[in-house]
Amino acid sequence: MSCPICAKNSDAKYRPFCSRRCADVDLGRWLNGSYAVAADSPEDLNEAAEELMKETSRPH
Repeated sequence: MSCPICAKNSDAKYRPFCSRRCADVDLGRWLNGSYAVAADSPEDLNEAAEELMKETSRPH
């Protein structure tokens, strides 16, 4: 399997990535909103917003 960030061979320790750096690059993309799941209707957006509010308001 190749790393989805740089296409080098994956390392079992960081699978599916090749290194901690590529894993961090991927995490950064998720956190800054570079990756997104498209919604088909406004109802989906409202449902997603409600779920997010539930998750962020729970004590950790």
